[in-house]
Amino acid sequence: MILIQDAINLMHRYEGSRLEAYLCPAKVWTIGFGNTFYEDGLKVKKGDKITRQRANELFNNIVEQKFANPLRSLIKSNVNNFQFSSLVCIAYNIGIGNLSKSTLLRLVNANPNDPAIRQQFMRWNKAKSVVLKGLTSRREAEANLYFKTA
Repeated sequence: MILIQDAINLMHRYEGSRLEAYLCPAKVWTIGFGNTFYEDGLKVKKGDKITRQRANELFNNIVEQKFANPLRSLIKSNVNNFQFSSLVCIAYNIGIGNLSKSTLLRLVNANPNDPAIRQQFMRWNKAKSVVLKGLTSRREAEANLYFKTA
């Protein structure tokens, strides 16, 4: 299972890139391409600053180590690279722990072609119980990537 460029582009587009720490809509300190922590596990904090190169390194390291690798062991069905990559995208946003306990992953593991999977992506469009337009758009893009065929 390989993380494809379409997924990286999707995450970059929806996360944006900020070189100075900021509070995201969920009120969590964030930097770079939506990173809330560093490779060593330390949380991003107010006042942190990084370079563009460091933002790219941080993103690449975190997405592979903390999301793609763990997801490979959580997926028990035969998924294609589009499906895997879209699951990395949502995990990057909602957290690998939340995805691991989700109905979304349960459905993927039962039957990765189940059309109900699209609905499960759409359930994750809230921050602090408030529906966010940006998260709704992101979930649609992730679901579209999941169901993409070559």
